[in-house]
Amino acid sequence: MNHINIVEYAVFHQPYFEKFNRQWIEKWFVMEPLDEFVLTNPGEAILKPGGAILMAEYDGEIAGTVALRKLDAVTYEFTKMAVDEKFRRRGIAEKLTYASFQKAKQLGAKQVVLYSNTKNAAAIRLYEKIGFRHLPVETGVYKRANVKMIMELYDNQTLAAPGNKELNDLILN
Repeated sequence: MNHINIVEYAVFHQPYFEKFNRQWIEKWFVMEPLDEFVLTNPGEAILKPGGAILMAEYDGEIAGTVALRKLDAVTYEFTKMAVDEKFRRRGIAEKLTYASFQKAKQLGAKQVVLYSNTKNAAAIRLYEKIGFRHLPVETGVYKRANVKMIMELYDNQTLAAPGNKELNDLILN
């Protein structure tokens, strides 16, 4: 039936969270100390400080993940987005992204930032399509990051995603 279901992270999801993210990080980059900590201790690194992790199921199989790492009272980092290779190009990344914005709003976020790299051009195109805007990248977050983007989340207003009715409807409802 090809049904995508987004669920909250549970402890038994940790091996999937780690596996999916380790695949892309090790394929394109070098695992950094922050990555190791987050992937092996998502409860401590993401959940305990007030963030969230979402998992995507595709026809009942765990297929992908995304995390929201709390940076301050109104800012969350959209991080550790990964879809298992056998489930790519099925709309899972986009659905996880929209679900993460809904979750961010529930957590009180006013903005979501992300860090990426131009090597990951497909992901950057997705983020631009959704409505993320580019910002200058500060040093010291991730060695591999040469892209920083932001999505502003507004209460009872349109998002900074003009023309993206689906996103606006999801966030505002």
